[in-house]
Amino acid sequence: MYLHLGQSVVVPFRDVVGVFDLDNASSSHLTRAFLERAEKEGRVVNVSDDLPRSFVLCAPDKGGGTVYLSQLSAATLLRRAESNSFE
Repeated sequence: MYLHLGQSVVVPFRDVVGVFDLDNASSSHLTRAFLERAEKEGRVVNVSDDLPRSFVLCAPDKGGGTVYLSQLSAATLLRRAESNSFE
């Protein structure tokens, strides 16, 4: 199964570690530091044409996990994961 993140980007569901609301999660200094480090290391992929509303952390590979920024809300991504919808 795959999870559609927007902008024709899909990731294998088995690789998804977590889906996070960007507004709520970024209020923590630890989350902001994590996202800044991932950005510096080139592990952030922006799949949003608009302001991102959530981020998806995928399973670490050789150099660490990949962070996808999505314009879809965390609730929408959760519904897609539960229903296996690609719309």
